[in-house]
Amino acid sequence: MFVDQVKITVKAGKGGDGAVAFRREKFVPNGGPAGGDGGRGGSVILRVNEGLRTLMDFRYHRIFKAQAGEKGMNKGMYGRKAPDLVIDVPEGTTVTDVDTGEVLGDLVTAGQELVVAPGGRGGRGNIHFASAKNPAPEIAENGEPGVERNIRLELQVLADVGLVGFPSVGKSTLLAAVTSAKPKIADYHFTTLVPNLGMVQLDDGRDFAMADLPGLIEGASQGVGLGIQFLRHIERTRVILHLIDMSGLEGRDPYADFTAINQELAQYDPELLRRPQIVVGSKMDMPDAAENLRQFQAQLQAEDSSVNVVKVMGISSLTHQGLQDLMRETATLLAETPQFETRSERKLREQMEQQTYQFEEEKPPFEIHRDSAGVWILSGDELEKLFKMTNIDHDESLMRFARQLRHMGVDEALRQKGAKSGDTVQIGSFMFDFVE
Repeated sequence: MFVDQVKITVKAGKGGDGAVAFRREKFVPNGGPAGGDGGRGGSVILRVNEGLRTLMDFRYHRIFKAQAGEKGMNKGMYGRKAPDLVIDVPEGTTVTDVDTGEVLGDLVTAGQELVVAPGGRGGRGNIHFASAKNPAPEIAENGEPGVERNIRLELQVLADVGLVGFPSVGKSTLLAAVTSAKPKIADYHFTTLVPNLGMVQLDDGRDFAMADLPGLIEGASQGVGLGIQFLRHIERTRVILHLIDMSGLEGRDPYADFTAINQELAQYDPELLRRPQIVVGSKMDMPDAAENLRQFQAQLQAEDSSVNVVKVMGISSLTHQGLQDLMRETATLLAETPQFETRSERKLREQMEQQTYQFEEEKPPFEIHRDSAGVWILSGDELEKLFKMTNIDHDESLMRFARQLRHMGVDEALRQKGAKSGDTVQIGSFMFDFVE
């Protein structure tokens, strides 16, 4: 089964907790603190595997969690770092954050890696908190939480040439005739339901990848037929072979079909019309095909079209008429055509430019609101992260956390909101009393 779009959840591993320990050895008085740091949590990494051709592996496995780092130990020993969780994806996978819409990366080369969720750093052990005033601290940090993300994976087939056109114009037949691919071919519309990929090899040593895309129809951009769900696969192509049925058996107007398909391409992405097109008149073995092709060429020359049509050629995949000439012309055009920027690459570039020249407004470190029971609720990414990294099993760690809250301005903000001594304050599931 061909799957080209999935949503998954990735969660990096939490860092290991730092240890509270002291050196106790014979003949070593005043040994001092000896609690080691926790190990770093495992990151979630996407890596391109050139052996994959679909996102089928993610159809039933949607949640990926990396391991947490090992806790720190006594004698100043660090915890072991957790292994990274590496997830294989096919070439041409675009990664997007579902919640923010940010494009995280475009994976197109074998072995390329992208860290989508970095692991949390390990918490510091009490060996780091010793000072002249407190030579034996019972303070240690918990590990930093790992990043959790909902991401969307979209596969765009890596092909040099894309075949587009109405259903039953002969796209699959052409692909089967010039490559070793074996797409489904039948005498009814929408035979092709998923993209098919084949490799064209010419006698002169040149080769290129060709993709047969499921048939478009008028109104596809509004969801008619198969819609435009497979048009993303044409974004990475450099040359378009636009097939048009010249047989006249179905009573269709070739030029009207040509215009309709290009309108659907423009609805999806106007940049697609910049790609050079070779208009391929198919089924030229039929009696009226030659006359229909001449009329089409006359209309094409008379109309002022924004489509980048390089050449018009007639073929018959059944008799192999004109196939070699078409493939040679396509290979020559490919050599002259640069790589085009896809929508995801364009968005990624715009994001980088915005990060370089624009500054985001700084978020407040905490927020305060009161619930119906009169409990003061503290929230905010920075504050919640600070709490999660506090070891509440030790009084000294709690006192340090209280000082951090005071330094952030939480105490003063609660007073301004009307909090009084004895009121209950809540952070997550942890509750305590406010004391003036």
